[in-house]
Amino acid sequence: MNFEQFKASLAQATPPAGLSNALQALWQMGKGDWKAAHVLAQAQEDAVGSWVHAYLHREEGDEANAAYWYRRANQQVSQQPLEKEWAEIAQALLDN
Repeated sequence: MNFEQFKASLAQATPPAGLSNALQALWQMGKGDWKAAHVLAQAQEDAVGSWVHAYLHREEGDEANAAYWYRRANQQVSQQPLEKEWAEIAQALLDN
């Protein structure tokens, strides 16, 4: 699946099959469901899950908690617009 297909899937009621928890979390956030996204990000206990988790706390406005999760993900704290970061993370995960 490429990024354009992932974005287009947001028109569906459920995420595409076979996505990691982190990508499902981004999909849920793309649908505006922060709580579902957070549960999924927490379920992926690795650097990728931590990166999505960091983004979600940034989306929430909790910069201190976001910074903690960026460190766990070995990522720099993002300063870009949230929509751009969402796309950047999704593209990176889909490319792997």
